[in-house]
Amino acid sequence: MAEINTITAEELAKLHKEQGVEVVDVRTPAEYREIHATIARNVPLDIICAEHIDELTHGNADAQVYIICQSGNRSSRACQKLIDAGCKNVISVDGGTKAWEALGLPVERGKKTISLERQVRIAAGFLAFAGAMLGMFVNPWFSGISAFVGAGLMFAGITDTCGMAMMLAKMPWNQVAGCEQKQCQKAA
Repeated sequence: MAEINTITAEELAKLHKEQGVEVVDVRTPAEYREIHATIARNVPLDIICAEHIDELTHGNADAQVYIICQSGNRSSRACQKLIDAGCKNVISVDGGTKAWEALGLPVERGKKTISLERQVRIAAGFLAFAGAMLGMFVNPWFSGISAFVGAGLMFAGITDTCGMAMMLAKMPWNQVAGCEQKQCQKAA
């Protein structure tokens, strides 16, 4: 696993003012629509690939691309994904959009949405509660739902990969009508 280069939101703003830079926001389209740095364009984590970076840099392998998300977690994962695909100059923005906004840097605001992290907590809580109630009042085997959710949360914490978040990111309410994202073709 390669070391991921990072930059603070303040350093990125200064760099953008001095020379202009490419910034990619890897959150879901709905999260991006709610609030994003004005200099960022949206390419969600689940579809970002080396072709997107190549397109942004016009094939210039030396050009740097800055990856931002809500707080820095997904941007780090996106950078690792891109580094594994051969991109060399991708940099994660520490603190993400939250840090950008906290500094009073320019953001665009749109329709409110529930963040992906909150959606995961809501769904996991609902499933654990439903499993427990069904296990107590219907059939003890339903307790397996709660156990499955607990195991999934442990796995997500250990691996820093959340299957529930990946599924929720693809749900219609996390998409924006009329927003077409270029999908990367997988090599056969």
